[in-house]
Amino acid sequence: MKKDLLTIMDLTAAEIASIFKLSTELKNNKKKFSKALAGKSLALIFQKPSNRTRVSFEVGMYQLGGNALYLSPNEINIGVRESIKDVAKTISRYVDGIVLRTFEHKNCLDMAASASVPIINGLSDFSHPCQALADLFTVKEKLKDLKKVLLAYVGDGNNVCNSLLFAAVKCGMSMNVASPKGYAPDEKVISQARIFAKETGSRINIFEDPLACVRGAQVVYTDVWASMGQEEEVNKRKIIFKDFQINSKLLSGADPKVLVMHCLPAHRGEEITDEVLDSKNSIVFDQAENRMHVQKAILIKLLKGEK
Repeated sequence: MKKDLLTIMDLTAAEIASIFKLSTELKNNKKKFSKALAGKSLALIFQKPSNRTRVSFEVGMYQLGGNALYLSPNEINIGVRESIKDVAKTISRYVDGIVLRTFEHKNCLDMAASASVPIINGLSDFSHPCQALADLFTVKEKLKDLKKVLLAYVGDGNNVCNSLLFAAVKCGMSMNVASPKGYAPDEKVISQARIFAKETGSRINIFEDPLACVRGAQVVYTDVWASMGQEEEVNKRKIIFKDFQINSKLLSGADPKVLVMHCLPAHRGEEITDEVLDSKNSIVFDQAENRMHVQKAILIKLLKGEK
């Protein structure tokens, strides 16, 4: 049976650990895996523009000996030019896996239901699993034991935040979230994360005060205040989120050796200052690089059907 990656909840803690182990091997010995996916093809179906997701998957497939085919929004136009069901069934006849970068998470679910090859969520309005896995892999590289780490997320309770919450509790890492009132993660996400947190010993705390959120944190993470599809809310959100900027004042309450993360693209001077993003504490571009290594591990696991 095929396995999909639509949310972090599709993975067990053991599977995440296995992905991290393989990611390390891939990062340290690229030549060893140069034919791992020889003869395999991956379709990239994107409804949203992309930098890191497209480049990391395309280059990753090339380095594994496979081929990636990018299909832009105008070429597919899911739900308008052709139904998701028909796209999924047709493309499945040509390729060995599909990465879908879309707006509605339901599109991922519908494509997975109709496709006969693995579907990887390259981003939806609910979930960004590849990003969260790369993020925790990066933290593990820097701090080793995730169970001793407190990650503080400051900003919009969006898809990245959802995936970080799920990944954190699966790995036994504790996480604080600070968002303005009305912008916290969905209660269903928080409740689900807390259920798993009880099993792994993680702690999940939700704040409206960013200073309280980052207190003692070894990692501070942020994302844009307005995601793709929320362009009309940009000016409104700039006012609402103004006290949630990651700057030197906010970081003064975190661990003295705090690591700073951002999934990019960053709006410098809004959710994060230049001073912080370019500081020695920033591991933003390490996590960007690790998208490729982690996604290569995911591709090997799913396209080769390996445990």
